[in-house]
Amino acid sequence: MRAALDFIYRASGGLAALFITGITVIVAIQVVLNLIDKIAIKFTGQGVGLTIPSYADFTGFFLAAASFLALAYTLRAGGHIRVTLITSRLAAPIRRVVEIVAVIIALGMSAYATWYMGLLVLESHEFGDQSSGMVSVPLWIVQTPVAFGLAVLTLALADELVALFRGQPASWDGKGDNLLSE
Repeated sequence: MRAALDFIYRASGGLAALFITGITVIVAIQVVLNLIDKIAIKFTGQGVGLTIPSYADFTGFFLAAASFLALAYTLRAGGHIRVTLITSRLAAPIRRVVEIVAVIIALGMSAYATWYMGLLVLESHEFGDQSSGMVSVPLWIVQTPVAFGLAVLTLALADELVALFRGQPASWDGKGDNLLSE
C-alpha cells in the first residue's frame, strides 16, 4: 500500500512538472513569435501578427493545474511552509497532539474543498460552461486537474493522519527544516 500511495504522490508531482514545462514552452514560443514580429516591423515597417491564440489563458490554466497537482507531493517532501516557532518549544507528546490536530483540520478543509471542486466540475460539464477568450475551452477540462490535485492532497493528509495515529513520525519531519541555513 505504501508503494502505491507514494506512486500516486510522485505521479501527481510529475504531472505538475509537466504543466510547468508546458507553461515554459508556450511562453518561450510566444516570445519567439513576438521577436519575429518586432524584426518584421524593423525591416518592413509592418508586423506579421504572429501569436498563440489565448496563450495567457492556457498558461493560467496550466499554472492552476500545476499548483494543485503539486500539493500532495510537496506536503510529503516537507516543502510546505510550516511555522514551528511554538511547536518546536513544546514537549514531544504535546507536539504530537498539536500535529494530529493540525492534520485533522487540514484534512477537513481539504476534503471540503475537494468535494465542492468535484461538484463544480460536474456542474460545469452539465451546463457546458466554456472559458472566455479567443480559444474557448470547456471549463470542466480546466477544473479537473484542480479537483484531482485536491483529492490527492486529501488522500495524503489522511495517510499522514493514519501514520501519526500509529505513532510514526510525519513524513515531513526533518525535511525542509533550516532551508535558509543551507
